[in-house]
Amino acid sequence: MDEKSLRNDSIKKIEESIITAKKKTVYKMTIILIFTVFVVVSFLLSISLGAYHVPIKDVIKAIFTDTEGLNRSIIWNIRVPRTLVAALVGVCLSLSGGILQGVMRNPLASPNIIGVSSGAGLVATICIVLMPQYENLLTPFAFIGALLTTIIIYLISWKNGIHPLRMVLAGIAISSLLSALINLILIFFPDRVHDTLGFTIGSLSVKNWTDFNMLWPYALFGFLLSLLVSKRLNILMLGDEIATSLGINVEKTRFGLIAVAAFLAASAVSIVGLLGFVGLIVPHTVRLVIGSDYRYLFPASALFGAGLVMFCDTVARTIADPLELPVGIIMSILGVPFFLYLLRGGIKNVKS
Repeated sequence: MDEKSLRNDSIKKIEESIITAKKKTVYKMTIILIFTVFVVVSFLLSISLGAYHVPIKDVIKAIFTDTEGLNRSIIWNIRVPRTLVAALVGVCLSLSGGILQGVMRNPLASPNIIGVSSGAGLVATICIVLMPQYENLLTPFAFIGALLTTIIIYLISWKNGIHPLRMVLAGIAISSLLSALINLILIFFPDRVHDTLGFTIGSLSVKNWTDFNMLWPYALFGFLLSLLVSKRLNILMLGDEIATSLGINVEKTRFGLIAVAAFLAASAVSIVGLLGFVGLIVPHTVRLVIGSDYRYLFPASALFGAGLVMFCDTVARTIADPLELPVGIIMSILGVPFFLYLLRGGIKNVKS
């Protein structure tokens, strides 16, 4: 083969690779668009359905044109803030789970399974039960609890560096211990169990604009942090040796990423309580569909997580009407079979 033929062959291969890359990008953006539609549909269903049903057309009027009336009062003062809080909680927990699964290279990692949520939950329970006068500082307290728990798990699992499997196992053990401490507090203060029952399960009941205003700055900051660290997480996924050769301090990067995951989980836990399985189901499902490139995985997970929690909360409010179930029950019904599916070997190769 002459030089001209070799050059033409090389050009052809480059063009094919560019076309393939463009097709993958279009596919991933299409998936993100589908998740965006899912968020919009879940939002409309959430504020339409309930003990008092409001048709979609009246929902849109109540949001954009009507300034008074029963529909406006119910939708704007009760359902919209609750639905927005559900969306933000889904964003935080999904991103937290995505980071932890990437750092530990383990699809079973999630905030509630490795103990991050339990650490935030223990400090939040102490605040709610023993120091209710500091309830306005619930989110910072929860973050401190999550971060301290992360540090403890990190130290326990350290042995000539951090091995992801050791960290998952240490997290499961610490999570069990912290859950026991939460239950112990509730036993010693039975008169306050009613106030914390929804918190230990994960509930969006009576969430309002105050909760939304408390959560959205943390959710936005955590989301932006996730986007900023996405490239580093992509490099870390290549393996410790390759990441080190590319100039990444693996241990510092890993701990920094886990701190971001703790921050996101604590933000959600401080508002909705110990809502499980969102951080497990969402990022793993999205990874199967869109691939492991965190530049796309994070936005897609945020959207799918927001839509899923809104949808599950709608189901929780309507499935046993007029009784309202905590959203944590619905998520557990979905999450436990999914977790068992992963344990039984349902972990497949994902798209690149």
